[in-house]
Amino acid sequence: MGRYVIRRLLQMIPVFIGATLLIFLMVNVMGDPIAGLCGDKQCDPATAAQLKKEFGLDKPVWQQYLTYMGHVFTGDFGTAFNGQEVTELMADAFPVTIRLTLVAIVFEIVIGIALGVVTGLRRGRPVDTGVLLLTLVVISVPTFVTGLLLQLLFGVEWGWIKPSVSPDAAFGELIVPGLVLASVSLAYVTRLTRTSIAENKRSDYVRTAVAKGLPRRRVITRHLLRNSLIPVVTFIGTDIGALMGGAIVTERIFNIHGVGFQLYQGILRQNTQTVVGFVTVLVLVFLVANLLVDLLYAVLDPRIRYA
Repeated sequence: MGRYVIRRLLQMIPVFIGATLLIFLMVNVMGDPIAGLCGDKQCDPATAAQLKKEFGLDKPVWQQYLTYMGHVFTGDFGTAFNGQEVTELMADAFPVTIRLTLVAIVFEIVIGIALGVVTGLRRGRPVDTGVLLLTLVVISVPTFVTGLLLQLLFGVEWGWIKPSVSPDAAFGELIVPGLVLASVSLAYVTRLTRTSIAENKRSDYVRTAVAKGLPRRRVITRHLLRNSLIPVVTFIGTDIGALMGGAIVTERIFNIHGVGFQLYQGILRQNTQTVVGFVTVLVLVFLVANLLVDLLYAVLDPRIRYA
């Protein structure tokens, strides 16, 4: 296990460098960031040259990337064009998005897996058909439609929640936004769990456990569910980074000033330092989440051992 962890950590290095390089190049071709600093009017050549020199944009792209990565390894993600440190923006945005992501993940695990187990054990019955139709509807409806609908019903018509989240963004205020953020992923988790349960239900080891006279609850929890969760854990692990980076629509609807909000503002204002800094951290989240998922395989399935 120790060798496997070391090998995976070493593999993460080129992946991290390649991903950040690609992001850095893509962000730098979005447009001229200096033009956004001057507003609607075009910058005069002297001011544009001074601003480019100040932010290091007068250097070649490869040199800008090397300089940026050198600063990243010291914990310096640069300065936004408004003069605020990117690390300060991260300190304000990431705790909010992490809380929102935790709420969404809880919905995925509790509701998604529970519905998947119920429908997988009752495949072909009315409850199975009903849940499949419901998840298909959830997947088909865009997130912004779901978010606006729940905001209108719960926040405006019924008054159960505030239409917009306060700057503190407590867990209680993030329940409905978390449900909106997790809605599509929750539907996929339900369908994935259902399929995995239904397939493993016909496996020889399950039949053997039933033939031995083991209680039904033990057969489901210790044998059937444990092996069926492997693809589900894979999906949820990779979905963590996607939820944190893909919350732009949800955060805009409920006025949540998290990572999605900062990325939207950075793209809108062509603030390369902000966009690259936030996406760099999201790349690290993806890599760490994938590593943890691989390590969980050995816990869920005793047949898997990493040498």
